[in-house]
Amino acid sequence: MAEKIKFELNGRQVEVEVEPDHTLLWVLRSHFDLTGTKFGCGLGYCGSCTVLMDGDPVRSCGIMMDIVAGTKIVTIEGLAKNGELHPVQQAFVDNDALQCGYCTPGMIMNAIGLLERTPNPTRQEIIDGMEDNLCRCGAHTRIIDAIASVSDKKKGVVQP
Repeated sequence: MAEKIKFELNGRQVEVEVEPDHTLLWVLRSHFDLTGTKFGCGLGYCGSCTVLMDGDPVRSCGIMMDIVAGTKIVTIEGLAKNGELHPVQQAFVDNDALQCGYCTPGMIMNAIGLLERTPNPTRQEIIDGMEDNLCRCGAHTRIIDAIASVSDKKKGVVQP
């Protein structure tokens, strides 16, 4: 039976009526037209569906809506502020850390979570922190460089 589920989405309070066992991924895409969050494997392995839930990166394909109630969700669409890209988004642009772009939103969301936990990670910490986000195009080195550039500037990470 459908339930009304309230949560914060990209800085605004929302309510959606869905079955509680629907996944956050499909609710974002079909009810809110937020298609930056991608469907990859559907099993939580590839990372293309990564969003921030209460500041932590999670795989939205495995998060049921009953768990989302009362949380703060940030998608790739919610990062830019006042026409300015989030520092991690800008770093991906500056370092050409994308090719086809399919994995990029999940990579960025996971990188933000990594930098929140470890503001100045070593190269190995970046590799370890990002290894569960898959990229088939082979932009791995540029992705690592992009994340390192944000920490190298010691900007920290602006809260989404």
